[in-house]
Amino acid sequence: MTTDTDYGSTGTAWTGWVIFAAVVMLVMGALDVIQGIAALVKDDVYLVTGSGLLVTSNFTAWGWSLIIWGIVLVIAGGALFVGKEWARWVAIVAVVVNLIGQFAWFPAYPLWSLVAIALGVTVLFGLTAGWSRARLDLRA
Repeated sequence: MTTDTDYGSTGTAWTGWVIFAAVVMLVMGALDVIQGIAALVKDDVYLVTGSGLLVTSNFTAWGWSLIIWGIVLVIAGGALFVGKEWARWVAIVAVVVNLIGQFAWFPAYPLWSLVAIALGVTVLFGLTAGWSRARLDLRA
């Protein structure tokens, strides 16, 4: 049953949260692919300085890891649009891993890390709080 506060005639507000999470996953995946290509093409993009970043100095491996991770995020984000349960779990794990990774990047990019952490927490909320109702709406 929908109310005046719901989004549309067939979806609930929770559906909006899941769609938001899916869009964020798509954007995060695309950004990871771009960062991975940058790491492959130009090594000094991820120059490790004395700030104590916890990243590898093997930029080829780092670049390919980011590209593969980005593709996984894009696939999971796309599958969230249709309410796939496996996509929800992949997205939750991916966001948790990304949140941990943001703490490693925090010394070099504090503002970006804070934004990414806030988006990650919001995505986790969207994928956990009202998933059962949103999944029914997405599959309809």
